[in-house]
Amino acid sequence: MSSLAERKARLIVHGEAPYNAEPPLARLWASSYLTAADDFYVRSYGDLPEIDADAYRLHLGGAIPTALELSLDGLRSRYAEVTVTATMQCAGNRRADMWAVAPVSGDPWDGGAIGTADWTGVRLGDVLREAGIAEGADLHVAFESYDLVEGRPYGASIPLAKALAPGTLLAFAMNGAPLLPGHGFPLRAVVPGFAGVRSPKWLKRITVQDHPSDNPIQAEDYKLFPPDVTAETADPALGHTINTMPLNAVICEPARGAPLAAGSTRSAATRHRVIAPSCVSTSRVMAGGPGRRRRLSTMRRHTSPGRSGRSTSISPRASMSWRCAPGTRPGKPSLRCRTTPGTTKATSAPRGTACA
Repeated sequence: MSSLAERKARLIVHGEAPYNAEPPLARLWASSYLTAADDFYVRSYGDLPEIDADAYRLHLGGAIPTALELSLDGLRSRYAEVTVTATMQCAGNRRADMWAVAPVSGDPWDGGAIGTADWTGVRLGDVLREAGIAEGADLHVAFESYDLVEGRPYGASIPLAKALAPGTLLAFAMNGAPLLPGHGFPLRAVVPGFAGVRSPKWLKRITVQDHPSDNPIQAEDYKLFPPDVTAETADPALGHTINTMPLNAVICEPARGAPLAAGSTRSAATRHRVIAPSCVSTSRVMAGGPGRRRRLSTMRRHTSPGRSGRSTSISPRASMSWRCAPGTRPGKPSLRCRTTPGTTKATSAPRGTACA
């Protein structure tokens, strides 16, 4: 595994303290369906804590009959080990595209604050059931972490029903290797389908309670408001809490403004990617959304303004590559991708190019 300095050199670093970084879109695609740990985005709110794995203990308490204190070895020996393939995405992913519309707060993430990994650990539901949780109760599971945000431990919560879902994990490994410090070593939550903010890293304590976490991360941040609400008039108590993430589609290659050679190539298809006819360049697409492997039913290629693109069926995997024909003659076409699973649509910001 590469060093932290080597990993930073591969990424777009938005901040050193706290450390926040994402891979360039071309590198995100190069990681294939599973995103390598070195290329996985890092979202931090404070300094990366240094934790002794041997001395580590996870505390579980609150509205449960039996409080638990678990070491890493205890987790491994008492509960079944499972691996879940899940996509993690920062709620601020593609904020740079939002900036193109109007100023917003937060780091200017491009489209790389998303990644898919094999997460290995134990089911949070198994731990809660051993503690005697009342299934079906209107409760919340609150997480507290070792990292500090403005002097207070990081905290967030999820509804009990989501905590008991079979895909929700207490994870200690990523893609078959122990978690890197930036990804939550020694233990983190993995909550598939929810924004990454609900999958806390460096877990210290889990509390079952009758209300969502009152930590500012949960109670005040990551809220959605109507377009007429400003930062000055926003009341966090009235905002919609961001949990599930919408479907998302982004063109990884070519880069915005990249020059492309005019012409065409033959069509082809493989298991993981669809390459459509009449090509000028290879346009690679990453798409992510709620759930473990959300089925994406179509990908449309709009070749010119006002003209409908061709639809191509793709697999349940959340990534594919395809080729499009923005124009066979020199010019400045705009490329756009859209995914349509059922009635949901996601459209990338248009990417201007120049064909010569």
